[in-house]
Amino acid sequence: MSEATLYYNMRQLNDTFEVFQERAWFVVINGRIVERGVGGSLPDRADKVNMYNGYVMPGLINCHTHITLNPNDPLLLEKQVSIPHLTKIALDNLAELLTAGVTFFRDLGAPYDIDIEIKKLIDRGELTAPDAVVSGTPIVMTGGHGYQLGIESDGVAEVIKHTRQLLKKGVGCIKLMATGGVMTKGETPHDLQLSFAEMQAAVTEARHKGIHTAAHAQGLSGVKLAIQAGVDSIEHGVYLDDEAIELFLENGTYLCPTLAAPYFIVKEGEQHQIPSYMVEKSKAMLDVHRHSLAKAITAGVKIVLGTDAGTPFNFFKHTPFELKLLVDCGMSTSEALKAATIYGAELMGIEQDFGKLIVGSYADFLVLAENPLDNIEVLMKEKQVYKKGKRYK
Repeated sequence: MSEATLYYNMRQLNDTFEVFQERAWFVVINGRIVERGVGGSLPDRADKVNMYNGYVMPGLINCHTHITLNPNDPLLLEKQVSIPHLTKIALDNLAELLTAGVTFFRDLGAPYDIDIEIKKLIDRGELTAPDAVVSGTPIVMTGGHGYQLGIESDGVAEVIKHTRQLLKKGVGCIKLMATGGVMTKGETPHDLQLSFAEMQAAVTEARHKGIHTAAHAQGLSGVKLAIQAGVDSIEHGVYLDDEAIELFLENGTYLCPTLAAPYFIVKEGEQHQIPSYMVEKSKAMLDVHRHSLAKAITAGVKIVLGTDAGTPFNFFKHTPFELKLLVDCGMSTSEALKAATIYGAELMGIEQDFGKLIVGSYADFLVLAENPLDNIEVLMKEKQVYKKGKRYK
């Protein structure tokens, strides 16, 4: 057994995410918290780390990334890029994620099983990176959104076969393309793509293995179909009405809004030659996206942090910026911290290991100079990042 390390003299975010408790401490053995407390006498441990009264909270969980995409190259999907090149891009992006304070991520679309193989390296301890759930190649209709990195599937039988193939490879999530989107030319976010029956078939197969599902769904009809088909999370959810929000609540479906994706396409579009079809579609959705999210927040829909990192100029280091966008839409800072930690963990079924700093969980945590409950933008500043009790930066 490894030596125990005592981390002390910290202000730690409490379990309800409402206040930072002073004089908090915890003990870590083999990367996990084995003991914790507030005040009183400290345990006698040879190895001690003084947190110097910093604000300590769980590491961030980014529930929507694309690690093999290069944010500097909006047309990467249209090019013939080698597996080694894509792998190098992914490794660079993982380092950027961890530096930004992301200690767990969910990757929702990568070609050639690169994300699956990288996860194996992470799980074996051969790569210092955030832990992960990965989806492998998304299931898309022929010529549908993201077909360049997806597995084209038409009809229930093909969807079932391809879902089973992905499950055989060991994915932790099945990604489905319910609607069109921004980055694929010749379609709109409102286009219906995978059918209700196709999505329901994939959900059923995934649940047989205890695996959750995520649906790219931007247009209103596609959002409703995906929720009714039983998916666990809606990615983007740009166009929502009262009926859609009620469906979220009735079914316990999570919403991963990824506000940063259209934000950076619009912000950087003209000066970085992002294709006009991407810019125009993003401009058309900016205001309605925020309005939909504000309504969902007010209604109590469970929101998780996800950025769609890898899309044009949407860098992995900008993950904390998504929290500012959530708060700007009316989310409290406490709820934003939950969206960035425990809610994502609950969505993926990993809440016993990640998302909170409790006895038994991994010691993945951030040390901040200021209180993020007072100002969420603190998370965008320099911070200390610890992964399983070891300082990364």
